Amino acid sequence: MTKHRFIAISAAILMLAGTGGASGARLPEMSMTAPGVYQLGPGDQIRITVFGLDAITNTYLIDDTGEVALPMLDPVKVAGKTLRQAEASIASQIRAKQLVNDPKVSAQIIAYRPFYIAGEVQKPGQYPYVPGMSLMTAVSIAGGYTFRANTRSATITRASQKGSATADTPVLPGDMIVVRESWF
Repeated sequence: MTKHRFIAISAAILMLAGTGGASGARLPEMSMTAPGVYQLGPGDQIRITVFGLDAITNTYLIDDTGEVALPMLDPVKVAGKTLRQAEASIASQIRAKQLVNDPKVSAQIIAYRPFYIAGEVQKPGQYPYVPGMSLMTAVSIAGGYTFRANTRSATITRASQKGSATADTPVLPGDMIVVRESWF
């Protein structure tokens, strides 16, 4: 009787390990290619230069509402926009306030929002994003895997979408990575 129970329990554990959890549903595989055009988001730090308006030229942090507060202008919504779209939005406000007739606005990213890594890594936490990162790069930044880590895959949550990732999967700013424990 004990032998049969052991076999049944072992089969259940193997089945759960193979499906990724108690729900039985597999996570979708995260895309192996990073999106082509970067979209700004809360936590990004950008440098805005307005030629002829030194009061606005400065480095700004995109707040949690996705806006930047610029002197002499209303807060400008930039989250979800590309740098060129953010430049156009700022130029539009400058034109509307009649500060400059033909504003020349330039924006560049100074620092990307961080990524987060938890689970079976040596130093879980928040880390600065570096363009071109992969899951393996993120794990290396966090001190490497622990001896219990599942080194074949991890879970990435990106913009409320969750998926499984391998070592070569691109990591993007704001991603939450969880390295699970390996069963065997």
